[in-house]
Amino acid sequence: MSINSAMLAGAAGMRANSSALAAISDNIANVNTVGYKRLRSDFTSLLASQQGQTSYNAGGVLSTSSPLMSEQGSTQASSVPTNLAVSGNGFFVVRARSSDATSRDPYFYTRAGQFTPDANGYLKNSAGYFLEGWPVDSQGQVTANPTDLNALEPIRVSGIAGGAEATDLVSLSANLQSSQAVSPDAATYNALTNNMSSGAVTPDFETPIQIYDSEGGLHTLTVSFLKRDANSWYAEVHLPAGEVVPTAGLVDGQLASGIVNFTPFGQINAATSTLPTTITINENGTAGNPQWVSSLGLATQQITLDFGGPGAPGGLTNYDSPSVLGTSQVNGTPFGSLASVDVDNDGFVTAIFTNGLTRKIYQVPLATFGNEDGLLAEQGGVYRLGPGAGALSMRGAGVAGAGQIKSHALESSTVDLAEEFSNLIMTQRAYSASSKIITTADEMLDELIRLKR
Repeated sequence: MSINSAMLAGAAGMRANSSALAAISDNIANVNTVGYKRLRSDFTSLLASQQGQTSYNAGGVLSTSSPLMSEQGSTQASSVPTNLAVSGNGFFVVRARSSDATSRDPYFYTRAGQFTPDANGYLKNSAGYFLEGWPVDSQGQVTANPTDLNALEPIRVSGIAGGAEATDLVSLSANLQSSQAVSPDAATYNALTNNMSSGAVTPDFETPIQIYDSEGGLHTLTVSFLKRDANSWYAEVHLPAGEVVPTAGLVDGQLASGIVNFTPFGQINAATSTLPTTITINENGTAGNPQWVSSLGLATQQITLDFGGPGAPGGLTNYDSPSVLGTSQVNGTPFGSLASVDVDNDGFVTAIFTNGLTRKIYQVPLATFGNEDGLLAEQGGVYRLGPGAGALSMRGAGVAGAGQIKSHALESSTVDLAEEFSNLIMTQRAYSASSKIITTADEMLDELIRLKR
């Protein structure tokens, strides 16, 4: 009868509003939870079939709560470089285990980016989930299949081997005095038998330059000049004789020899100069160029000599001013150990070493879905794939609709306390109103029962 259905509708209203109250309570409790997506309660009328009925029967109401996945929380600054926030679409891919994970351990998706290294150096958030990323090869490129979850690895930021960088560029800025008298040694100079690198000939000007080998060791590269003629100088580039094994046409630690010519305007004439601008020191046992001595065990190293050119600032010049070294610049670094890590806006995790070297070690992908509202919530602020989530795609930050990754930042909860307190009042009123339906229906039933008395 209609009175009974009214009583059941009141009970359904109380049940639906109590469910909504639970969702509001979760929202308020998680107002400070990083990456939290607030819940919204939707009420659906359960209309009973009225066909053939002479009186109305109440159907009641049903309440369902779901997170508002598309809402973006505000970004708050953090002093921790591995704290990450997503601005835009996408979720971090995480697992509950790190290196010991097996194929049975599922992948989850989260916006809670308060990642910090654990005791073993794996990035883990406060809920205990480990961040997954694509490994980066030695060329700084990601070669993993972006659609294959098995291509991901737990990101580890400790235990990274240090490194050194060999010198491959030497830039020299110096002036050779044009009025320098031609040395008597110039008449008998011979790069093979009577040269500057052996000490038999005293150069008119020379400059030592410190370079680094493939293991970060220091060597003194010397560039020597001897006046040959007007606007023309003999030149030799050499290392100490005990460090290299000579090749044909070079002796006494020479790496290169030749002539440097200048224009009447004091600038280097690259077209007529014969000194090589690229020198190669081979690994021991590799013929064709000077070789490192076997006791050093060094790799092949190619060095470009930048002596400038017409109109270019710096470089070698030939003006009537005392011979002097302006500047010499070399690249390369000695060995350095890991100092810190950082994450850029493309999601690359970069190791920074004490010698100034940087190396990309991982890229953090962002998982996107056809319908992110179809994700199913799990404990710890993570989500798993649901039947309505659509296709999973993993992309680099800023690629094909994926958002940006911000380091030193966290995404705040999307909860608005003012709205939640307003909903709390309305839910309480609705719950009380539903209870009045039950008491009213009870009084009407009591009247009906009294008719028998």
